[in-house]
Amino acid sequence: MPKLLIVDDELDVREFARNFFRKRGLDVFIAANGPEAMGMITGECPDLVLLDIRMGDMSGLDVLRELRRLENPVKVIMVSGIEDEQVVQETIALGALGFIHKPLILEELEKVVLREFSLQS
Repeated sequence: MPKLLIVDDELDVREFARNFFRKRGLDVFIAANGPEAMGMITGECPDLVLLDIRMGDMSGLDVLRELRRLENPVKVIMVSGIEDEQVVQETIALGALGFIHKPLILEELEKVVLREFSLQS
């Protein structure tokens, strides 16, 4: 079963997305912040991470930088409510597969995630 990690500091977003993707047959894990995400990535080895940029002490960008420094090849899609082209370009340079803007549009999110798991027909 494909593993998805959802990292967001908003509980409502984490829970909603977890329930949404569990109904689509994914094994879903959640993390509320950067350090928790790093532990989940190491422990659960997800196939894909939906990673919020704006979080507490360790931003999603910090998490992505650390993953790449550690040469962790996990697939990452960034999620954010901000519109900062410089940040978007940096995430792409660090190997993020894409960038999804909040508020989340479920059809778009589903299409992007399931395409990565090759589950979409």
